[in-house]
Amino acid sequence: MTIWVDADACPAVVKDILYRAAERTATALVLVANRWLATPPSPHIRAVQVAAGFDVADNYIAQQVQAGDLVVTADIPLAAQVVERGALALNPRGELYSDASIREALALRNFMTELRDSGVATGGPAPFGQRERQAFAAQLDRLLARRR
Repeated sequence: MTIWVDADACPAVVKDILYRAAERTATALVLVANRWLATPPSPHIRAVQVAAGFDVADNYIAQQVQAGDLVVTADIPLAAQVVERGALALNPRGELYSDASIREALALRNFMTELRDSGVATGGPAPFGQRERQAFAAQLDRLLARRR
């Protein structure tokens, strides 16, 4: 299993959790971003810098991911591609997407986009806090334990 991270918008605290988990479990961790990323020195952790542009990091991950891999992303369309390819998709708030939940998330995302495009102020996600951090860490631990 390789853990792929859509790192451009991933919270630093989630990256820190992933660094520790990769070291603890000797799991390959690949962070993909359109900018240079500093990562801890480790044989298990690497960063890939892709060209700047819309969805370039997402497209790279979608092309590289294999069935059984894990992708950490808040991007719903990328999560849908990943699930379709037989990989797991986990958002930084600890929600693991399934075939059913990703279809629902895509529908909601599209609906909210239509509202925003028509001028309705929809607000954004709730602030990322301790609860979300713990939910992510717990879900990641479950997935890594299941892998063993």
